[in-house]
Amino acid sequence: MGNKILLGAFCLWALTCLLLPANSNGLVRIGLKKRRLDLDTIKSARIARREGKSGAGANSMVQHLGSTDADIIPLKNYLDAQYMGEIGIGSPPQNFTVIFDTGSSNLWVPSSKCYFSIACYFHSKYKSSLSSTYIKNGNSCEIHYGSGSISGFLSQDNVQVGDLVVKDQVLIEVTKEGSLSFVLGKFDGILGLGFQEISVGNVVPVWYNMVRQDLVDDEVFSFWLNRNPEVKEGGELVFGGVDPKHFKGKHTYVPVTKKGYWQINMGDFLIGNHSTGLCKEGCAAIVDSGTSLLAGPTPIITEINHAIGAEGVVSAECKEVVSQYGDLIWELLISGVKPSKVCAQLGLCIFNGAKYASTGIESVVEKENKEGSSAGDDLLCTACEMFVIWVQNQLREKETKEAAINYLDKLCESLPSPMGESVIDCNRISTLPNFSFTIGDKPFSLTPEQYVLKTGEGIAQVCISGFVALDVPPPRGPLWILGDVFMGVYHTVFDYGNLEVGFAEAA
Repeated sequence: MGNKILLGAFCLWALTCLLLPANSNGLVRIGLKKRRLDLDTIKSARIARREGKSGAGANSMVQHLGSTDADIIPLKNYLDAQYMGEIGIGSPPQNFTVIFDTGSSNLWVPSSKCYFSIACYFHSKYKSSLSSTYIKNGNSCEIHYGSGSISGFLSQDNVQVGDLVVKDQVLIEVTKEGSLSFVLGKFDGILGLGFQEISVGNVVPVWYNMVRQDLVDDEVFSFWLNRNPEVKEGGELVFGGVDPKHFKGKHTYVPVTKKGYWQINMGDFLIGNHSTGLCKEGCAAIVDSGTSLLAGPTPIITEINHAIGAEGVVSAECKEVVSQYGDLIWELLISGVKPSKVCAQLGLCIFNGAKYASTGIESVVEKENKEGSSAGDDLLCTACEMFVIWVQNQLREKETKEAAINYLDKLCESLPSPMGESVIDCNRISTLPNFSFTIGDKPFSLTPEQYVLKTGEGIAQVCISGFVALDVPPPRGPLWILGDVFMGVYHTVFDYGNLEVGFAEAA
């Protein structure tokens, strides 16, 4: 009798093992494909950024979305995104290649009802009529990005992510895709992994439904991005926990400071062992798997460009501030004038009742229609504010005035290109400095081999800096975006249950 009970128990255990998915350890694994960067993609990404900045681009536009009261900054154009994976929508599942994006919160794919956008003809389209689990919603919606926008309507259906099936997920069927990004992108859509606070239409994100439907053991997901260009495997996104094989040592965890994006606080940014000063008292940082590069404030990116010999833009306004006002700014700061008031005392910026602004800014309408003279005033104010930041840092480094002003004049020749990435000399990579982000009071360093992106081979090889400029004004900024360049070096854990983000050296 006892043997029969044991045999029955064994058979039940064996049957259970057969019925369970391969990921029975509670982890759901999504293999990520990695796409190599090429020159055509880089050029197209630059065009997309230029389109965004000449219109309502990343540096100029904060958009209220849906019924939420959270601001979303349209940072992306996705064109140079490298990591993506597969999901299925509907019953039976229709397959789509998506970017798993911690910097947004909606799921969207092209609709079979997308007739008038060229981009829709280059990608898989969702056909609701073929799904037995489709439920009509119909509410219209729109999302703005760094360049272009997408619009469509809401629908509801099952979504398969790895071995999991998320039931009754609301998604956006896109009927209009603007911008070059969506035409040339190698992805069909986006699966957002951000918080509901920035979800268009206040739609419940896929990740929230995974948790609510008890599809994962732990309220955690983690990214391992493979930066080895010789290996086909692009990386892995793990839902429900972490894979110890993906990292070395222990994670450093820091709290999420503002729900919406996965936003954290970071400290000083170091070039070699030298402080850049701007973030010494703290900067916001968004950990964003949907952004390929590292984006930061122009004053710091300019110092980075100078340090690595990147091609920059010469600013006449910057040089004018150095030559005409450099000595005076130095003396004002030494005498104890508050840095925020220096440019106003010089007449280059005025106080508009809420904050200091250039003499050329009077209203939004006037700003959009301003003539060249006021535009020049605006640039002088911006150059002055940037120069003040640099001078403060030189004073902390105890440089002499003459040496500091000479260095700052050279920085005026290294301003980041508004077109995006900066080209550097591939032969100089071994001589370039390390850069370090301070997170949780610990330095997270990047070597030149890690922050320089290479495309092409032999004499056709081009090396691109992994840093681009992004200026977000207070109180939201200064702001850094820690994209795939950073996440590829540091295995990243997104802990939804404890509202924190963890980083450890990637294996």
